[in-house]
Amino acid sequence: MTSNHQNKESRWFGNRAVDPEEKTGLVRGVFDSVADNYDLMNDLMSLGIHRPWKDSFVRMIRPRPGLNYLDVAGGTGDIAFRIYKKLQQFPETAKPSQITLLDLNPNMLSVGRDRAMDKGLGTSFDWVCGNAEYLPLEDNSQDVYTIAFGLRNVTHIDTALSEAFRVLKPGGRFFCLEFSKVQIPVMDRIYDVYSDNVIPLLEEKVAGDRDSYQYLVESIRQFPSQEQLKRRVEAVGFKTCSVKNLSFGIAAIHSAVKA
Repeated sequence: MTSNHQNKESRWFGNRAVDPEEKTGLVRGVFDSVADNYDLMNDLMSLGIHRPWKDSFVRMIRPRPGLNYLDVAGGTGDIAFRIYKKLQQFPETAKPSQITLLDLNPNMLSVGRDRAMDKGLGTSFDWVCGNAEYLPLEDNSQDVYTIAFGLRNVTHIDTALSEAFRVLKPGGRFFCLEFSKVQIPVMDRIYDVYSDNVIPLLEEKVAGDRDSYQYLVESIRQFPSQEQLKRRVEAVGFKTCSVKNLSFGIAAIHSAVKA
């Protein structure tokens, strides 16, 4: 069992101290509220560059046919749709792939399904409502595990990392895209001012939900630094963990392999 000391984030809902047993429900409530404006949320929180970040993320994955892809916290489909598009570049005779989207929040999955239908991709994915800490999947069953802007909302991060390791096949690859720690002091201060003052105001005016977005800003501050997360990825058994900073470290991609 993973200790709460190790998972210090489990006791914080943004800047508010909570019992770890409460946190998952509180996070679910946030995403119930923001599901319909999720893309807008990411535009505001990333200064509009989450889209090229996600493109870079999927390029690092180098999707190829015949693999099982698991996208955790992927309800609205941004990563899964990009993986699917890359796979369409291969001949129709290529071995089929399986893409599973798992999300804690039914509303997020509903948004993703609607988007898939709009794109004519309604039957291309498996949609699973589930918790990153208790994946309803067999051991050694997945080739690629992805999680984008979801790990910081998990109550016990190390438990989720252990689950990622469990479900991946030997040689399977782990990829995490998440907001991180800005590496340049001046940029750090500018982004802090933007996060503290501009994002909540914009989201109150545009989305009418200042509290939910305030949590999402605060959750970035509670998330481990690049090096801290790298050590935690390695601690559950992953090898060759590397970190790629995006936009001076506003976000970062962690990748690793299950040996």
